[in-house]
Amino acid sequence: MIGFCPLASGSKGNAIYLGSEKTKILIDAGISAKCCTERLKTLGVAIQDIDAICVTHEHHDHIQGLKVLAFKYGIPIIANSETAKAICETLHDCPNFKIFTTDEPFEFGDLTISPFSIRHDAVDPVAFTITAHDIKVGVCTDIGFVTPTVQHQLQQCNILYVEANHEEAFVHASSRPPIYKERVLSRTGHLSNTACAQLIHQVHHANLQQVYLAHLSSECNTPEKAVSVVSTLLEKHGITLPLTICAQEQNSQVTRF
Repeated sequence: MIGFCPLASGSKGNAIYLGSEKTKILIDAGISAKCCTERLKTLGVAIQDIDAICVTHEHHDHIQGLKVLAFKYGIPIIANSETAKAICETLHDCPNFKIFTTDEPFEFGDLTISPFSIRHDAVDPVAFTITAHDIKVGVCTDIGFVTPTVQHQLQQCNILYVEANHEEAFVHASSRPPIYKERVLSRTGHLSNTACAQLIHQVHHANLQQVYLAHLSSECNTPEKAVSVVSTLLEKHGITLPLTICAQEQNSQVTRF
């Protein structure tokens, strides 16, 4: 399948499929290899066809399926050196890595992949823009706040996958412990609905075709709230965009190239 499809999004696991004419990759593999295989199959993609897994950071909800995918299926892992070290420590083994340098674009197959630094409580977390078929895709979640680098890198994306993790009032009202609330709301935590909307406004342009709202908190957000907050803010600036909520338990909407 040539296109883009989130396979899972949220605190229980994150994985995205992106395929071009010559190259098929996953971005993160935070669901089990079995689940990943099944969800790819619904797209007509075999797990054996995956050329690599690009990893944003080492947290469990982004690497849960890596061990089986790397060792059973021999899929190489694309990561920066600090994230690779953290993955090896977590897996107690060392997969086949292809190492990139954060903030330096590289070619993989017929894809141009640009990893850029973000603020999150991981060793060296990144987001990605990936260009295929003249389509630029931005994948940016697990960020505490929007830096100038983030805003710059996400310019001119045709497809945008961005975090709308929480509604701040819901976090304060939740039963979560104070340490959780402090982490989520910190500058190395997660992006709120309002901050997500502001980011989309900052990078909006005429050729932005599709926006995915990703990594929603199951307790501190709802799909309805996320769409309402983001769409209302954008409409104040005269912007109307298709907004897709990414699902945790099933594939989300496919965008074909």
